[in-house]
Amino acid sequence: MPDTPSSLTPQDALVALMIAVSFSDETIRTTELVAIQRIVNHLPIFTGYDADRIRTTAQTVFDLFEEEDGLDALFGLIRDALPERLLETAYALACDVAAADGKLRDIELRMLEEIRHELNIDRLHAAAIEWGARARHLRE
Repeated sequence: MPDTPSSLTPQDALVALMIAVSFSDETIRTTELVAIQRIVNHLPIFTGYDADRIRTTAQTVFDLFEEEDGLDALFGLIRDALPERLLETAYALACDVAAADGKLRDIELRMLEEIRHELNIDRLHAAAIEWGARARHLRE
């Protein structure tokens, strides 16, 4: 197992989830990276967050994706770090990153489904969150 932190801050967990969605197709697109950076720079949940931690958190995600049960381990770290009040926020951020390039690939859709399951997001709430992400990222 890679040398991973035993715990993440709630903000680290949100970043890890966004990176995991972006990297789910093994490619982090520039639009997705820009979306992550914009989210970290502008949302109140990241006030005071050291953006330099993004690189370390990303490396943790990459290392875990190389492990056989790495995705399960990542979800465990994320669930341990996130208070219940941030679970829907986490899903919303994941949806925003997935939608950032204007295309939802099958593997990203499967990852979002897994996130819904792992974070126990109510299906009706998830549908509303997904609709909002689509609406925010529409192109002409």
